Amino acid sequence: MRRRRVIGVRAVPGASRPTGRRDDLLAVEEPLEVRVNGESFSVTMRTPGDDFDLVAGFLVSEGLIATASQLRTMRYCSGRDESGVQTYNVIDAALDATAALPATASARHVYTSSSCGICGTASIDAVSKASRFSLADDHSVIGIATLLRLPTMLRENQTLFDRTGGVHAAGLFTTEGDLLCLREDVGRHNAVDKVIGWALRDDRLPLAGTVLQVSGRASFELVQKAQLAGIPVLAAVSAPSSLAADLADTGGLTLAAFSRGDSINVYTHPERVGGIDAGIDGDAAPR
Repeated sequence: MRRRRVIGVRAVPGASRPTGRRDDLLAVEEPLEVRVNGESFSVTMRTPGDDFDLVAGFLVSEGLIATASQLRTMRYCSGRDESGVQTYNVIDAALDATAALPATASARHVYTSSSCGICGTASIDAVSKASRFSLADDHSVIGIATLLRLPTMLRENQTLFDRTGGVHAAGLFTTEGDLLCLREDVGRHNAVDKVIGWALRDDRLPLAGTVLQVSGRASFELVQKAQLAGIPVLAAVSAPSSLAADLADTGGLTLAAFSRGDSINVYTHPERVGGIDAGIDGDAAPR
């Protein structure tokens, strides 16, 4: 976090009134260059912290690795600001021979923002990656009451959001509602990559019998990341996109969204959500 002096302003009838100067805490956003075996692969904007988890999860999301053994080492490379201070903004990941090393056609040689993780992909064909983990045999079930509690549990553990109000969160839960890992970042895709990277480094992939709860919307990209990590259920506080629902449907992932208090929409594979079949009578009116 960084402090910045701000002027508070309050609107009053017919005018606005400054309320004084104060320090505000801002979430840090800095670039991170990812290198693979010494070669530049991507530059992304992120909140510093859990960087090794971020890089490991990013490599899973890119389809390069799927097991901890494929990631031999990670290290910060020399990178210094104008005053000569180490910035810790370059990480080189050494992959073993079984990893799917990036080809020129799919390498990300352009800047990727913190709000969009796939817009830097050189070829649109590289977006649809085949997961090495099938969700077809994952018959885990989460109760509807537990699923509805996850956004509150996620929010209660967001320490960086409490202080800045400016980050997304992703939390990995068991189907019993136990929190396994939570990460925060200015980019929602980074928060998910940090969770997946934590799991890879702990040799937990595939993440069968787990639920990924995110603080924002459910995009195509987040569904893809969940599938590549073997996560069977993705729940979002906000809306899904049409492409996200299509990918979840074909990939066997349970997608739930608009999780608000005592209500939620289940878009695909509802068999993994226990207790929602009782009382359903015909089609409800469109949202």
